[in-house]
Amino acid sequence: MRSTAMTPALGTALAAVLALAGCAGGQPAETPAASAHAEAAASVTVSDAWVKAGDDGMTALFGMLDNGGATSITLSGAETDAADMAELHETVESDGAMTMREKEGGFEIAAGGHLMLEPGANHVMLMGLTGPLRAGDEVTVTLSFSDGSTLDVVAPVKDYQGANEEYDEGHEAH
Repeated sequence: MRSTAMTPALGTALAAVLALAGCAGGQPAETPAASAHAEAAASVTVSDAWVKAGDDGMTALFGMLDNGGATSITLSGAETDAADMAELHETVESDGAMTMREKEGGFEIAAGGHLMLEPGANHVMLMGLTGPLRAGDEVTVTLSFSDGSTLDVVAPVKDYQGANEEYDEGHEAH
């Protein structure tokens, strides 16, 4: 009889221990969606980043973005304190001339792939500079990805004489 009387007590004690053990973990396990959410920015490395020097108006961020992750990611935007606005730009041929325009939908970077940002091609345009950017300064640009993650890029400012193209009617840019 004694063992029968202890069984409910042991059952209650065991249930309490298991309930406490379940709470001991603190935070719930990370869901696949949550880990994918932070994965885009974490999988990107940036090399050779730089910003073209300028007194006012516009300039751009250039460099190489490598996606070391196992899935494609999309660079969807950017912002910086150095300019009122930042946009992702592509350069496309239009009516025989090269034209810069905002890249709708952002830039997809394949798993294991890269995105080159360079003068005369894809770049992050910084518009409405908040002050002069001189060679030797550093600019922080926050890149945003479609999953909501962000990556801060600190880039040196460099003098660069190219990418100041003015097109005559009927001439192609090279």
